[in-house]
Amino acid sequence: MTITSFHPPQRTLMGPGPSDVHPRITEALARPTIGHLDPEFIRMMDELKSLIQYAFKTSNRLTLPISAPGSAGMEACFANLVEEGDKVIVCINGVFGGRMKENVIRMGGTAITVESDWGRAVDPKAVEETLNTHPDAKILAFVHAETSTGARSDAKTLCELARKHNCLTIVDTVTSLAGSELEVDEWGIDAIYSGSQKCLSCVPGLSPVSFSEAAIEKIQARKTPVRSWFLDMNLIMGYWGGDGKRAYHHTAPVNQLYALHESLCLLQEEGLENSWERHKLHHQALVAGLAAMGLEMLVPEEERLAQLNAVVIPEGVNDGAVRQQLLAEYNLEIGAGLGAFAGKVWRIGLMGYAANQTNVLNCLSALESALLRQGHTFTPGEAVKAAISIYQ
Repeated sequence: MTITSFHPPQRTLMGPGPSDVHPRITEALARPTIGHLDPEFIRMMDELKSLIQYAFKTSNRLTLPISAPGSAGMEACFANLVEEGDKVIVCINGVFGGRMKENVIRMGGTAITVESDWGRAVDPKAVEETLNTHPDAKILAFVHAETSTGARSDAKTLCELARKHNCLTIVDTVTSLAGSELEVDEWGIDAIYSGSQKCLSCVPGLSPVSFSEAAIEKIQARKTPVRSWFLDMNLIMGYWGGDGKRAYHHTAPVNQLYALHESLCLLQEEGLENSWERHKLHHQALVAGLAAMGLEMLVPEEERLAQLNAVVIPEGVNDGAVRQQLLAEYNLEIGAGLGAFAGKVWRIGLMGYAANQTNVLNCLSALESALLRQGHTFTPGEAVKAAISIYQ
């Protein structure tokens, strides 16, 4: 069999990620590849570091993109900060909090879990009680924006509690970066990781991370080597840090880094706070349209993410049939539920370049068509009208 070139279909990506990639970013990917130690590439690296600092709202000197997806950013934080026997309090309110716990265990730490209902924010009172019960805890880890449920936790309050109890914080912002308010320095976050493929509208495969001075001190004071050679910040600092000549660590994904640079230039042009507000506006229009179809949101309004909308599937509606129809007839992707919510919710993403009026109205119209075929009762046309009323 002769295999020919792969040409993917043109989709509208409104699932939990990846999101639609901005045309300027796909153009950046096609720029000439140069060496990863080329002086011009190193100049671009310095700009990229500054742009990531802007997105995170931090002046942390150890701020860089890990050359792998957000899951590697997560592992980088835990591998560098957790040593054998360290007690780590892990907040679990969805799938990705559970992955944090798994990382603690694999690094030889002791995971103390604070369980919250899926679809709800992490409960600060339960966290405080656990911190009081475990005064020897070294780290508090939690997910700011739980991608599996669309719940947003109060990162500022949780970081305040951690500082009060002399704990460092590890925070997952894979879905929140550039889509929700996020203030690394002001909130006192010590280690943070995200992904390129969500609200940054970039291609998958990179993970922006940042470490505070307190986190760097803990890394440098380790009694044992970091368990991952590739993710050891002591080594990576030689490539991403300092002036002049860089120490070779790995061959960076040159063109992907061009793409991330371009995506962050777009963010800077729009303005970080404007990006947060744009995501809120399109979320409000989407929710109004969904309500007009009689659909309910999983997460209470005050705890909801704007960029990841968990919608309760009505009784009698076939989850897979609806998603398949949207993909086959409208080239529109929405996400299925994960874990306990598999078959019970849809996850509709409004991330980055995909968070726009055209996508919201097309999604509502397509969903109306699919639900009518499933026998769901509502007044056709009202969803789009409800969304337009928000925009007007």
